[in-house]
Amino acid sequence: MEKKTEKRIKPGLSVGMPVLRECAAGIDIGDTEHYVATLNENGMHEVTKYQAFTCDLRTIVKDLKAKGVTTVAMESTGIYWLSLYLLLEEACIDTWLVNAKHVKNVTGRKKDDSDAIWIQKLHSCGLLQRSFQPDDQQRVLRTYVRQRKNLIAICSDSVRRMQKALELMNIKLHTVISDILGKTGMQIVDAILKGERDPEQLAKFAHYSIKATKEEIVKSLDGFWKKEYLFMLGQAHEEYCFYQKQITACDDLIQEQLLQNVAIIQAGDITGFEEIKKKAY
Repeated sequence: MEKKTEKRIKPGLSVGMPVLRECAAGIDIGDTEHYVATLNENGMHEVTKYQAFTCDLRTIVKDLKAKGVTTVAMESTGIYWLSLYLLLEEACIDTWLVNAKHVKNVTGRKKDDSDAIWIQKLHSCGLLQRSFQPDDQQRVLRTYVRQRKNLIAICSDSVRRMQKALELMNIKLHTVISDILGKTGMQIVDAILKGERDPEQLAKFAHYSIKATKEEIVKSLDGFWKKEYLFMLGQAHEEYCFYQKQITACDDLIQEQLLQNVAIIQAGDITGFEEIKKKAY
């Protein structure tokens, strides 16, 4: 007769995952719709669908507050999460922005679970890792800096088109000066666009520090003045000047925001910051 063996569970060990956050919610973020998963009075999951309009986002926050939700987890889907995140943060709800890969890498999901329920389960059990989010002041500064970076990248394309237009006219200016965006290069381009075609006259804009001889500069400015290439050069130059103004506007806002940050940290004392600005800009 075979003896039955029983598995003994050590005292103090629970069978299921411990719930660390009882008043937790999970939100599946989308472009046009958000799905919010919460627990009802019976401990069962409820999933509510909301649209992504601003009034609906406010309704989500209001409903979560009414249900006593104290913490929320959501995936970082595109940029669709940001508006809701800011509203939840403003309502003093502990909001966790999590990497979508981390949510999918955790095994044990049931097939009938929605994404919102799965996020709520993981968050309530403490299995999600929070992504870093800056405070309001740093978020504003980061937005300006990122915009400036994007404008610089776009402006670089304008410079390449200027160089291409000059090359198509066989203007070898880049062989005698190191940077077409310098004082000499921009003055020569401006003169070309204003109608100057004489290489001797264009060479007069050359700065004295240029190592190339006057003869080399004159030869580099002798080209084929085709109407279509001049049109390309003019458009690229106009675009470059426009984006330079945009970058300058970003610089002004970045400077203003940095001043505000210093004032907050130093309790309104910004003594000496004016000299730092002069050195930086």
